[in-house]
Amino acid sequence: MVYFVVRIKGQAGNNRKDNETLKRLKIEKKFASIFVEEDDSVRMGMVKAVAHMVAYGKVNEEFIKELDEKRPAKNGVYFLHPARGGFKKSSRLPTPKGILGKHEDLVKLVGRML
Repeated sequence: MVYFVVRIKGQAGNNRKDNETLKRLKIEKKFASIFVEEDDSVRMGMVKAVAHMVAYGKVNEEFIKELDEKRPAKNGVYFLHPARGGFKKSSRLPTPKGILGKHEDLVKLVGRML
């Protein structure tokens, strides 16, 4: 299974260690996103370390095809728009009340960002 990781938080006021982790994941800009394999323990560990700055979740093959059609990748990184209609929850809080961290319905959120 594949996880899709989207950076939500910008660069202001970030920890140096978090910035380095995001740089190594190649998601340096706001709304940049990548795919991470579920069994890649190193990269998944990096995603979990910066879960307070990104939204991530499992995606299906249909979503991947739609994403490649609408927003082709540049060197493995997808650059998305801000969500149409805004974020329905807070972009500063973790998953139950906000959009940061692991998501069950990430496909719906990213669908508004294409």
